[in-house]
Amino acid sequence: MAIKGLKRKVVHKGKKQMLKFTVDCQQPSDDTIITPADLEKFFKERIKVDGKTGNLGERVTVSRDKAKIQISAEAPFSKRYLKYLSKKYLKKQQLRDFLRVVAPNKTSYELRYFNINEDNDED
Repeated sequence: MAIKGLKRKVVHKGKKQMLKFTVDCQQPSDDTIITPADLEKFFKERIKVDGKTGNLGERVTVSRDKAKIQISAEAPFSKRYLKYLSKKYLKKQQLRDFLRVVAPNKTSYELRYFNINEDNDED
């Protein structure tokens, strides 16, 4: 016997929110310090989905356009995680002392050189 006024909860499976991020490595790739294809491969191997690496599937896509790497992912994905992986890549390549990861806007990161010649005026 059904209770009047009681409706079953219906779960709506709507369109998943896709997040798009870019990692721009223009400066170091112009100087042939790093290859963007290598960084793209590193992202594909290391990005974790549901706690497992190599489990990108349909949720995360990594693509490259010359020196820019685009990552589009479903909603629970952190931009900070890309910074962490970028820094990990730089450390692996022993470039962490020369390059840094900077966020020029809300959806992208950029690999830049440290400004070394700021304090050279002191004698």
